[in-house]
Amino acid sequence: MASVRPERFAPVVADWFLRTVGAHAEFDTGVIDLADTHLPTDLTDTPEATAYRTRLAAADAFVAITSEYNHGYPASLKTAFDTAKQEWRAKPIGFVSYGGLSGGLRAVEQLRQVVAEIHMVSIRETVSFHQAKKQFDASGETHDGAAIDASARMLRQLAWWARTLRTARTTDPYPG
Repeated sequence: MASVRPERFAPVVADWFLRTVGAHAEFDTGVIDLADTHLPTDLTDTPEATAYRTRLAAADAFVAITSEYNHGYPASLKTAFDTAKQEWRAKPIGFVSYGGLSGGLRAVEQLRQVVAEIHMVSIRETVSFHQAKKQFDASGETHDGAAIDASARMLRQLAWWARTLRTARTTDPYPG
């Protein structure tokens, strides 16, 4: 979860997505909430940064749940990407975005450039919630058919890329 703002909407979106992922047996899911993961913005090495990189190294795939701030992604997410290097390489990443009229899609398009630079594979299918606060009911469920359909497609693609790249990394380590 990328947003670290005090009154963020991220937990609503993340909880829904975690319930969605939970219906897929191929995923063993963990959560890194950047509000609770104190990474130094000057990128110095700290025990928390080391523990963070260890968690990343153990994962085969990622999904960034991000808001859009001022037509971009949160600074906390850029710090999260910059804190690690090898741990990201040759791993897939999907995006769940939310926001106002754009649904966070401008942030996702910028993030695709960042993840390409750190040698990740960006999943083309994106889950996005336009006017996000109107898309969820009081119990945190959504009836946004486009987002529900996109999440199913994204998770199928993410699972394929995760399996394929895990095998490739094992049999022929990534040269990057």
